[in-house]
Amino acid sequence: MANFSAEQKIFITRLYLEGEHSYMDLQKIFEVSYQMIQGWVRLYQIQGADGFKKSYISYSTEFKMDVLNYMNETGISSYDAAARFNISSPALIRTWRINVNAYGLDAL
Repeated sequence: MANFSAEQKIFITRLYLEGEHSYMDLQKIFEVSYQMIQGWVRLYQIQGADGFKKSYISYSTEFKMDVLNYMNETGISSYDAAARFNISSPALIRTWRINVNAYGLDAL
């Protein structure tokens, strides 16, 4: 899968939000999974274009646990959690969860 710039992600997101293209249409046009596009749409709806700015943050153990606990309590997906907590990648959150389940809190 190609890497998309923030501008490209916003463009694709807006195409969906304008209502003329479905997730599946955009998946075919841009060769990106519809799940990824759904994540971009959630991020845009919560944070707007600023949500696509790259951030290089080192997250504290406490913050990681807050995110994981919130996901457990509310049942939201890693995509929704990434959008809500302004985390650069849902995959990062999934990695935290896998590590905690396998190795405990010390893994964070």
